[in-house]
Amino acid sequence: MNLPPIDWHAIAPELVLTAAACLVLVVDLFLPDEAKWIAMPLSAAGLFGTLAAVVSLLGAERVTLAGSFEVNDFALLFKALFCVIGLIILALSLDYFRDGRYHQGEFYFLLLCALLGGVVMASARDLISIFIAIETISIPGIVMAALRKGDVRSNEGSLKFFLFSVLSSALMLYGMSLIYGVTGSTNVDEINQVLPQQHEGLVAVSVFFVVIGFAFKVSAVPFHFWAPDTYEGSPPPVAAFLASASKIGGFVGLLVLMFRAFPAVAEQWRPAFAVLAALTMTVGNLIALRQQHIIRLLAYSGVAQSGYMLVGFALIGANADTNSQAFKATVIYIVIYGLMDLGAFAAAISFARRGGTYFISDYSGLWNRSPALAGLMAAFLLSLAGVPPLAGAWAKLFVFLASIEAQVYWLAVVMGVNAVIAAWYYLAVVKRMFFDVPEVSEPIETPYLLRAAMGLAVLALVASFVYPRLVTDLADRSVLESRGADVELSSP
Repeated sequence: MNLPPIDWHAIAPELVLTAAACLVLVVDLFLPDEAKWIAMPLSAAGLFGTLAAVVSLLGAERVTLAGSFEVNDFALLFKALFCVIGLIILALSLDYFRDGRYHQGEFYFLLLCALLGGVVMASARDLISIFIAIETISIPGIVMAALRKGDVRSNEGSLKFFLFSVLSSALMLYGMSLIYGVTGSTNVDEINQVLPQQHEGLVAVSVFFVVIGFAFKVSAVPFHFWAPDTYEGSPPPVAAFLASASKIGGFVGLLVLMFRAFPAVAEQWRPAFAVLAALTMTVGNLIALRQQHIIRLLAYSGVAQSGYMLVGFALIGANADTNSQAFKATVIYIVIYGLMDLGAFAAAISFARRGGTYFISDYSGLWNRSPALAGLMAAFLLSLAGVPPLAGAWAKLFVFLASIEAQVYWLAVVMGVNAVIAAWYYLAVVKRMFFDVPEVSEPIETPYLLRAAMGLAVLALVASFVYPRLVTDLADRSVLESRGADVELSSP
C-alpha cells in the first residue's frame, strides 16, 4: 500500500508544539517540587517555537495528509492567534500556580495539548481531523477545570463540562457519520460537491446534529448552561482558556464546515443559525445584567459575544459577495474577541490575586488603588461593549454591516438592541472602578509580566481601531476557498 507523502514543513507548528508538550511532561517527572516553576518557561519556549514555525509558512499554500490538512492564510492566522492566547495564559498562570497548591507540570502539559488541538483545528479540512481537533481542545480542558480537587465547585464545574462535552461530541459524531453515509466522503470539499444531490431531509438532520454539537462547544443558547458554573469553579487561568481559546477553536471548526462543506445547502440550516444567534446574544446579555460575580458576568458576556459571532453564519446564501463579507466579519470578530475577552479575564484574576475578590462590589474605587489595573480592565470592558477607540467597535460594526448587506434587517436590529443592553453592565463596572469610593485604600501591585501582556493586548486593540486594515487585510487574505474534489497534494 502506497502511503500519501507528508509535507513535514506544513505540519511543523504541530510538531514543535507536540515536542514542547512532551518535554514539559517528561521534565516535570524528574523535578523536585521547588523547581516545578521551570515548566512555565519551557511551555513559553514551545509556544514561541510554534509561532516561529507559523511565521516560516507565511504565504504558503500547502495541502498534505491526503487532503485532510491545509496550510493557508486562514490557518496561519488562527495558529498564530492560539499561540498568542497561550502566551498570555502562561503569563496569567505563573503567579497563580507557582505557590505550589496546584499541579503546575500537569497544567502546563494539558494547556499545550489543548492549544495543539486549536492549532490542528485551523488546518483541519476533513470531518475526522476536525473531530479529533475539537476533542483535543475539550478533553484537556475538562481535566484542567478539575485541578482544584478539594474544591466542590471545581468538581461540579468539571463534571458538568464533562457530561455536556460527551453529549455534544456524541451528537456531532452522529451527524458526521450521517454526512459520510450520504456523501461517501469525509473531505469538506468533496462533501460540498456531493451534498446538494442527496435527500434534503437526511442532509438537514445530518447538519443539524453537527451544529448542535458545536453549539455546546461555543456555549450558544440553549446549550450554554454548563459555562458559568464551569468558569466559576475552574482555576481562573483555566476559565480564561475556556472562554477564549476553547471557544475560538469551536468557531474555527464551524467556519470550515459551514463556509466550506455545507454552503450549498445553506437554505436548510441558515434560519436555525439566525434564531440561535438572536437567542444567544439576548439571553446572555439579560442574565449578565444580574450578575454580581465578575467571572460569572464574563461567562454570560461570553455567551452573548458568541451570539454576535453566530450572526455571520446566518447570512450565508447564494450571493458570493455577501458570503465573503459575512465570513470576513466573523473572522475579524473572532480575532478581536480573543484579545479583549482574555484581557478582561486576566485583569479580573490579577485583581483577585492581589488583594481583591471576584465580587464586583470590591471593584469600587479601583482607580485610586491601582490606576494601571483599572485602566486596563476598563479598556477591555469598553472594547467588549463596542466603544471607540477600541477594536471591539469595529468587530460589532462589521458584523452589523454584513447583516444589512445580506438584508437580514431584523437580526441587525436585535444585535443593535443587545449592544445597548451589554453596554449597561460593562459600563456599570467601569463606573464603579472610577467613580465609587473604595472601601479599602491598600494599593494593588500587578505582576510585571502580566501587566506587560495586558498592555500589549490593549495596544493591539487601539491600533486595530485606529488602523483597521491591520485586521481587515488579514480577513481578506483568509477566505476559505474550495479546492474541488481532486485535491492536489504538496510534495515534502
